[in-house]
Amino acid sequence: MKSDLEPIVVLDACVLYPAPMRDLLLYLASQKIYHPKWSAEINEEWVRNLLLNRSDLSNAQLQKTVNAMNRAFPEANIRKAPSIIKQLILPDPNDRHVLATTIKSKAKKIITANLKDFPTNYLQQFNIQAQHPDKFLPELIDTYPEQSITAFHQQVNNLKNPPLSTEDVLNSLNKCGLEQTVLILKDLLDK
Repeated sequence: MKSDLEPIVVLDACVLYPAPMRDLLLYLASQKIYHPKWSAEINEEWVRNLLLNRSDLSNAQLQKTVNAMNRAFPEANIRKAPSIIKQLILPDPNDRHVLATTIKSKAKKIITANLKDFPTNYLQQFNIQAQHPDKFLPELIDTYPEQSITAFHQQVNNLKNPPLSTEDVLNSLNKCGLEQTVLILKDLLDK
């Protein structure tokens, strides 16, 4: 059963693409150690960016992923809050929908690699913090080591096409900028 103590966080598009980071975040969420939130706009953004970089993928393929995410976490998809968006002031107006989703979902954190787009001073008035995934994940893993290792093993074991080893997945996560996360996972795996 989910606890009120588990954090509610919004996953920005930049942490849902690349896939290894998205997978780790979602497998951890499946362990019920935090509540992920996103919106159709966030999903549209990561899908659009991935399609720009990967011509071998189709929108239909990626929509299957989005649909699977929404089925696995039915409470994660937050409906648009247009009245809130217009009132928000961020360095990049295109990021206002992320903050609006965070406010509407009552999340306290935005997990993003683009910290400069979410100024700390501005977010404080909403009691919200932007946090890099390589800070959020090690804290989460340190708090829930057993569930985290279970989630990581699920991630590795569910990679079938092609199958990847534990070391391959750790290397992929490292390439995604999750150096601290990889170190803490390696430490737990060695125990």
